[in-house]
Amino acid sequence: MLFVAEIGMNHDGNFDLAYELIRQAKAAGADIAKFQFGWRDGVGEINRIDRARARQLREWCDYWDIEMMASVITEPALELAHEARLERYKIASRTVRDNPALCRQILAERKETFVSLGMWEQGGFPFGDPDGSLHYIYCRSAYPTYPEDLDNFPTRFERSGYFGYSDHMHGIEGCLLAVARDAQYIEKHFTLNRTSAVIRDHVLSATPAEFAELTKLGGAIAKLVAEIGGD
Repeated sequence: MLFVAEIGMNHDGNFDLAYELIRQAKAAGADIAKFQFGWRDGVGEINRIDRARARQLREWCDYWDIEMMASVITEPALELAHEARLERYKIASRTVRDNPALCRQILAERKETFVSLGMWEQGGFPFGDPDGSLHYIYCRSAYPTYPEDLDNFPTRFERSGYFGYSDHMHGIEGCLLAVARDAQYIEKHFTLNRTSAVIRDHVLSATPAEFAELTKLGGAIAKLVAEIGGD
């Protein structure tokens, strides 16, 4: 069971705040602190991450003993992922839609990779069946997502071919439902200030207290599901 705190751009361009987000994610029980490489990263933009900053983020994650992961959105972003020595990758929904060649390049490394399908509108899976290193993640690319948007939410994740769930809803209820339906990966946006208006993600993010509740309740539900076999 993996709980992923999606920090993304919730540092609001202040990378001192990124340090505190990493620290608080660890304290809230997250297994992974996740960033976005290659999105809104031009000179002067909010998410400008160069090689030195990528290394710094990794050092902070190592210090707080939490795994660092990132969505790899462009070819230069893959080089940043190498610079940060990431053990696992995330592929965002927009990359599946806009740059499938990059997705295949990432998957060719055979590192464990989580592929979100929020913008995938075709049948089946885009890069073949899931295996030990390729995991598909259910999500909806609506910010925020509402219950009525989850029209084909898996009744059992393992049986559906989905490994986990990336959440864009208010609150943690969607995440807990996914755990109850045997999702093995839960990704939730994470913020210290949900009232920030710098980017839209804050309003649908979990605070440290909410994320701690998610990991506590989610862990208990996952244990129960494992004991009863998911039936």
